[in-house]
Amino acid sequence: MTTFEINAIGSVNQEGGKATIQIDEAYKDALKGLEDFSHVYVLFWADRYADEEHRATRVVPLPYAEGIESGVFANRSPVRPNPILISLCALQAVDEDAGTVQVNAIDAFDGTPVLDLKPYYPVTDRVQDASIPAYLQDWPDWFPEEGIGLMPHES
Repeated sequence: MTTFEINAIGSVNQEGGKATIQIDEAYKDALKGLEDFSHVYVLFWADRYADEEHRATRVVPLPYAEGIESGVFANRSPVRPNPILISLCALQAVDEDAGTVQVNAIDAFDGTPVLDLKPYYPVTDRVQDASIPAYLQDWPDWFPEEGIGLMPHES
């Protein structure tokens, strides 16, 4: 098995109903120009699911599709061999000096390690004719950007 070293670049801050990515001091200058985009992909490490048991799980029940199980590569469960997750977030503010990226919401817990940020490019990130399984057919084409994915603050 090939192994890689991945270092967090910051962490998620969920406080007072606001979601902010706090970037480590060493990476603050990498935020230059991000404020010109409307959306950003946030890649993060689901550290609460990084134990051997969760990483060994290959099939999970789907909480949004009663009676349906799926392989972890066919869903977005945090339970997977490498608990790397991604959220597409609307940017609300970028402060390079403070190293903060405020987003509309993110489906990550407070303190979750952030691995990378990537700007959303409509020309490459949008698919015209996508298909999904029947159990997802009743989902909307998109969510409103206010508050979707916001995880509750945990002490």
